[in-house]
Amino acid sequence: MEQKTANKMTSSLLIHPGEMIKDEIIARGITQKELAQQMGVSYSVFNEILNGKRPVTTEYALLLEAALGTDANIWIGLQADYNMQKVKQDKSFMTRLEKIRKVAAVF
Repeated sequence: MEQKTANKMTSSLLIHPGEMIKDEIIARGITQKELAQQMGVSYSVFNEILNGKRPVTTEYALLLEAALGTDANIWIGLQADYNMQKVKQDKSFMTRLEKIRKVAAVF
């Protein structure tokens, strides 16, 4: 099933939650290194999250909540939305899903 926008077009823009975290820390005037240090995490791993190379895990979401005062559920929800959008762009997987749905519809 494709995700549709109001004008019935399929959205292809994937925005990793790391991009939004970057925007948040820039708006607060802190550096990635400062925030990683405050959270007690590896800067290199944190940087990979911010650059969309790693997911925002529950642990990181809770650390961000503690450090920034943002709700951890926001980051987890954004990551789940990103994951769903990414999978829906995989045509092979979507074809597989459609086959399963057709079989399931018979029952």
